[in-house]
Amino acid sequence: MAVRIDELDRKILVQLQRDGGQSLDEIAKIVGSSKTPVWNRIRKMREAGIIKQQTFLLDAEALGYEACFFVLIRTSEHDAEWQGAFLQALRDRPEVQEAHRLAGDIDYILKVRVANARAYDIFYQALISEVKVHNVTALLSMEEIKSTTMLPLEVN
Repeated sequence: MAVRIDELDRKILVQLQRDGGQSLDEIAKIVGSSKTPVWNRIRKMREAGIIKQQTFLLDAEALGYEACFFVLIRTSEHDAEWQGAFLQALRDRPEVQEAHRLAGDIDYILKVRVANARAYDIFYQALISEVKVHNVTALLSMEEIKSTTMLPLEVN
Protein backbone atom coordinates (compact mmCIF):
# COMPACT_ATOMS: atom_id res chain seq x y z
CA MET A 1 0.00 0.00 0.00
CA ALA A 2 1.44 3.34 -1.09
CA VAL A 3 1.60 6.08 1.51
CA ARG A 4 0.18 9.40 0.36
CA ILE A 5 2.46 12.37 0.74
CA ASP A 6 1.59 15.99 0.05
CA GLU A 7 3.56 18.95 -1.26
CA LEU A 8 4.94 19.86 2.17
CA ASP A 9 6.14 16.28 2.68
CA ARG A 10 7.89 16.45 -0.70
CA LYS A 11 9.56 19.75 0.21
CA ILE A 12 10.80 18.21 3.44
CA LEU A 13 12.11 15.16 1.58
CA VAL A 14 13.94 17.36 -0.93
CA GLN A 15 15.69 19.14 1.94
CA LEU A 16 16.58 15.88 3.69
CA GLN A 17 18.02 14.52 0.43
CA ARG A 18 20.08 17.68 -0.09
CA ASP A 19 21.55 17.61 3.42
CA GLY A 20 20.30 15.24 6.09
CA GLY A 21 22.37 17.08 8.66
CA GLN A 22 20.23 20.24 8.51
CA SER A 23 18.48 21.18 11.74
CA LEU A 24 14.72 20.99 12.02
CA ASP A 25 14.71 24.78 12.32
CA GLU A 26 16.57 25.14 9.00
CA ILE A 27 14.27 22.70 7.20
CA ALA A 28 11.14 24.32 8.65
CA LYS A 29 12.27 27.77 7.53
CA ILE A 30 13.04 26.59 3.98
CA VAL A 31 9.76 24.69 3.55
CA GLY A 32 7.63 27.41 5.15
CA SER A 33 6.47 25.57 8.24
CA SER A 34 7.33 25.37 11.91
CA LYS A 35 9.60 22.88 13.65
CA THR A 36 7.00 20.62 15.32
CA PRO A 37 4.95 19.85 12.19
CA VAL A 38 8.16 19.16 10.25
CA TRP A 39 9.37 16.79 12.98
CA ASN A 40 5.97 15.02 13.05
CA ARG A 41 5.97 14.58 9.28
CA ILE A 42 9.53 13.23 9.28
CA ARG A 43 8.60 10.79 12.06
CA LYS A 44 5.52 9.60 10.15
CA MET A 45 7.53 9.16 6.94
CA ARG A 46 10.12 7.12 8.87
CA GLU A 47 7.40 4.93 10.35
CA ALA A 48 5.86 4.45 6.88
CA GLY A 49 9.24 3.40 5.46
CA ILE A 50 9.52 6.36 3.08
CA ILE A 51 12.63 7.53 4.95
CA LYS A 52 14.80 4.46 5.32
CA GLN A 53 17.83 5.86 7.11
CA GLN A 54 19.92 8.95 7.65
CA THR A 55 23.46 8.69 6.44
CA PHE A 56 26.44 10.74 5.27
CA LEU A 57 28.01 10.60 1.82
CA LEU A 58 31.79 10.22 1.87
CA ASP A 59 34.30 11.17 -0.82
CA ALA A 60 35.63 7.79 -1.99
CA GLU A 61 38.71 9.21 -3.73
CA ALA A 62 39.67 11.34 -0.72
CA LEU A 63 39.61 8.14 1.33
CA GLY A 64 41.81 6.23 -1.12
CA TYR A 65 39.13 4.33 -3.06
CA GLU A 66 40.13 5.62 -6.47
CA ALA A 67 38.86 2.78 -8.68
CA CYS A 68 35.22 2.13 -9.47
CA PHE A 69 34.41 -1.03 -11.42
CA PHE A 70 31.10 -2.09 -12.90
CA VAL A 71 31.13 -5.87 -12.88
CA LEU A 72 28.87 -7.77 -15.26
CA ILE A 73 28.20 -11.35 -14.21
CA ARG A 74 26.66 -14.17 -16.18
CA THR A 75 25.95 -17.45 -14.48
CA SER A 76 24.77 -20.85 -15.60
CA GLU A 77 23.49 -21.49 -12.07
CA HIS A 78 20.01 -20.33 -11.16
CA ASP A 79 18.98 -22.55 -8.26
CA ALA A 80 18.15 -21.20 -4.81
CA GLU A 81 21.27 -22.66 -3.17
CA TRP A 82 23.62 -20.93 -5.62
CA GLN A 83 21.71 -17.68 -5.40
CA GLY A 84 21.80 -17.75 -1.60
CA ALA A 85 25.57 -18.29 -1.60
CA PHE A 86 26.08 -15.56 -4.21
CA LEU A 87 23.95 -13.01 -2.36
CA GLN A 88 25.73 -13.80 0.91
CA ALA A 89 29.12 -13.37 -0.80
CA LEU A 90 28.01 -9.92 -1.99
CA ARG A 91 26.68 -8.92 1.43
CA ASP A 92 29.97 -9.98 3.04
CA ARG A 93 32.03 -7.68 0.81
CA PRO A 94 31.99 -3.98 1.67
CA GLU A 95 33.58 -3.19 -1.71
CA VAL A 96 30.21 -3.93 -3.34
CA GLN A 97 28.29 -0.67 -3.22
CA GLU A 98 25.42 -1.82 -5.40
CA ALA A 99 24.20 -5.11 -6.81
CA HIS A 100 21.33 -5.56 -9.25
CA ARG A 101 19.77 -8.66 -10.82
CA LEU A 102 19.04 -7.91 -14.45
CA ALA A 103 16.78 -9.03 -17.25
CA GLY A 104 18.59 -9.90 -20.48
CA ASP A 105 21.95 -11.45 -21.32
CA ILE A 106 23.70 -10.29 -18.15
CA ASP A 107 22.41 -11.76 -14.89
CA TYR A 108 23.92 -9.31 -12.37
CA ILE A 109 25.70 -5.98 -12.33
CA LEU A 110 27.79 -4.83 -9.38
CA LYS A 111 29.26 -1.47 -8.54
CA VAL A 112 32.56 -2.17 -6.78
CA ARG A 113 34.69 0.55 -5.19
CA VAL A 114 38.32 -0.31 -4.42
CA ALA A 115 41.70 1.41 -4.12
CA ASN A 116 43.15 0.15 -7.40
CA ALA A 117 43.24 -2.66 -9.98
CA ARG A 118 45.16 -4.95 -7.61
CA ALA A 119 42.49 -4.52 -4.95
CA TYR A 120 39.85 -5.35 -7.56
CA ASP A 121 41.72 -8.54 -8.48
CA ILE A 122 41.78 -9.59 -4.81
CA PHE A 123 38.01 -8.98 -4.65
CA TYR A 124 37.47 -10.91 -7.90
CA GLN A 125 39.59 -13.89 -6.82
CA ALA A 126 37.75 -14.10 -3.49
CA LEU A 127 34.35 -13.92 -5.17
CA ILE A 128 35.02 -16.65 -7.73
CA SER A 129 36.53 -18.87 -5.05
CA GLU A 130 33.19 -18.82 -3.21
CA VAL A 131 30.66 -19.03 -6.03
CA LYS A 132 30.74 -20.43 -9.54
CA VAL A 133 30.11 -17.90 -12.29
CA HIS A 134 30.03 -18.48 -16.03
CA ASN A 135 31.49 -15.14 -17.14
CA VAL A 136 32.69 -11.96 -15.45
CA THR A 137 33.40 -8.70 -17.25
CA ALA A 138 34.85 -5.79 -15.30
CA LEU A 139 34.51 -2.27 -16.65
CA LEU A 140 36.66 0.45 -15.08
CA SER A 141 34.93 3.81 -14.74
CA MET A 142 37.28 6.40 -16.18
CA GLU A 143 35.28 9.37 -14.88
CA GLU A 144 32.22 9.76 -12.71
CA ILE A 145 30.02 12.21 -14.58
CA LYS A 146 26.99 12.11 -12.30
CA SER A 147 26.24 10.32 -9.09
CA THR A 148 23.31 11.07 -6.85
CA THR A 149 21.15 9.42 -4.29
CA MET A 150 18.43 12.04 -4.73
CA LEU A 151 15.06 11.00 -6.14
CA PRO A 152 13.46 13.47 -8.57
CA LEU A 153 10.63 14.65 -6.30
CA GLU A 154 8.34 17.16 -7.98
CA VAL A 155 8.02 20.28 -5.85
CA ASN A 156 6.44 23.49 -7.07
